[in-house]
Amino acid sequence: MKIAENKVALIDYTLTDNEGEMIDSSEGAGPLAYLHGAGNIVEGLEEALIGKEAGDKVKASIEPEKAYGERHEDMKQDVPKELFGGVENIEVGMQFQSETDEGPVLVTVMAISEEMVTVDGNHPLAGVHLNFDVTVREVREPTEEELEHGHVHGEGGHQH
Repeated sequence: MKIAENKVALIDYTLTDNEGEMIDSSEGAGPLAYLHGAGNIVEGLEEALIGKEAGDKVKASIEPEKAYGERHEDMKQDVPKELFGGVENIEVGMQFQSETDEGPVLVTVMAISEEMVTVDGNHPLAGVHLNFDVTVREVREPTEEELEHGHVHGEGGHQH
């Protein structure tokens, strides 16, 4: 069976940046299971995997536009420390969900001063060229529940 729209694929992967630094890997965690076409993985990797089947090995180089997008400097801003009421020790690297006019945005703390906190609403991998080394382990039909929910259940997928 080949990877196509509404098929479940299980993949082993290693993700690196253009400097060869490892960003993520499925090694030790078991294969990643996803529902093809449901937006469970970045667009560029989905495109690279179309038509592949169990046993195929794929190297995919994904531009930011087909991954997590370009970085937008206007998504960085300084906000008053008092907006973090209830958080005793704010630290660089912490992430918070912020409500915006466009909906919720995950922001990362980049810097802290006496009265202000610099946060960045860009995805941590925005602007990064991604290099995937993938082995397709399995391709199967989804269950009705997986189709309804838009993601894979069980091993390598979502646990309810």
